Amino acid sequence: MDEQFANKILDFYKTLQVPEKLPRGVEVLFPFSSPEVIRLMNQFYFQYFSDTRKRTLIFGINPGRHGAGITGINFTAPRQLFHDCGISHDFGDVSELSAEFIYTMIQAYGGPDQFYKDYFISAVSPLGYVYKGKNMNYYDMPSLKLRLKPFVVNCIQQQLQWPVKQKRCICIGGDKNFRYLSALNERYQWFEQIDVLPHPRFIMQYKRKYIHEYISLYLKTLVTIS
Repeated sequence: MDEQFANKILDFYKTLQVPEKLPRGVEVLFPFSSPEVIRLMNQFYFQYFSDTRKRTLIFGINPGRHGAGITGINFTAPRQLFHDCGISHDFGDVSELSAEFIYTMIQAYGGPDQFYKDYFISAVSPLGYVYKGKNMNYYDMPSLKLRLKPFVVNCIQQQLQWPVKQKRCICIGGDKNFRYLSALNERYQWFEQIDVLPHPRFIMQYKRKYIHEYISLYLKTLVTIS
């Protein structure tokens, strides 16, 4: 019998290691050493991924301090983990803009049960980064992006050993994240096609009054793939 998707995800995160020799001043968000985070991740992934169903990968950029940097679950801040997924924890009611958009979209898709049957939300870098007390993206510092390349490639190749679809994937972040992932895909030929969607933080910061149009855009893209 094939191993459940949940076990593969959890094995990946439990064995994840911080890349060596990162640029001076760059701190790594690494919640996976916390027993409470591991408990929550076990509950979340066995709640939604306790099967061998093939899913499409969605790649965000990297975790942030107020979302996956706390919970260990991409685009899932403590508030969404409790209110949308029904998983109790001691992390309070912390939220982040990206998680708010993603879970509004997930509810429009049919709710977490339906959404996670079809998709796994990953990240180009499964670890997040902080510099001078602020979130940073893996591509914000050229030396960081360069040093992370072997780590990123290895992480994506590990995920392709899961029951995932490789015809298409989705990239969240239409500029630098998409260009970086596309360049890697051209080199390694992981996916036949990469669909791109605007990043939720951009939407929530600058285009909030058009949120329903952006959710429709997300849903239209998702429906063509699932």
